[in-house]
Amino acid sequence: MIQHKPNQKKYMIPLCLTIAVWAILMVVLLPSCGKKENLAEAVGKGDSIPDMRTTGVTTYISDSGMIRYKIITAEWLVYSRIDTPYWAFQKGIYLEKFDTLFHIDASIKADTAFYYEPKKLWELRGNVHIRSQRGDKFDTQLMYWDQGKERIYSDRYIRIEQPDKILTGYGFESNQQMSEYQIFNNTGIFTVEDTAPADTVQQPKTN
Repeated sequence: MIQHKPNQKKYMIPLCLTIAVWAILMVVLLPSCGKKENLAEAVGKGDSIPDMRTTGVTTYISDSGMIRYKIITAEWLVYSRIDTPYWAFQKGIYLEKFDTLFHIDASIKADTAFYYEPKKLWELRGNVHIRSQRGDKFDTQLMYWDQGKERIYSDRYIRIEQPDKILTGYGFESNQQMSEYQIFNNTGIFTVEDTAPADTVQQPKTN
């Protein structure tokens, strides 16, 4: 075996510089080691980075082999490697729910939405607007949709516009079809007045 022995004098200065650099680094780093500060803690959390990010989404989602939902959103984030996996729609969402005949049961819009997969629970936040199949309109700032229990509910102020009246209150519960519901702590019932003109056809101008 051939061994190569470098000239000791030739490498003496670089070796001294290396030892000096290591000494400085140890002085700088040792105090921080005692604090046990994790500078990358946020990055290391399982819910800080999504497993999937999709933009400009228009998609259909099936349930029990049937297409039941249509989702339109600017950004769809999926967090699946955490204790409670969920989807996040932080740039707004528009959702349509279909019945077994592919008729729209309800349409839903919200500024932000979260869907917790194991619980089959939607959380809708900010300017939540729902329109039922029969045309009733629901407006609130927070709404929960429990698909497992087939229940939609809220504990916030809600405004419901029916064809002939407007209902307001705090607290709300409904079935999934938004056809049977009740308002808790009613604050008012107002009659809807038809303010549209009787004749909306504009007559052509004559010279």
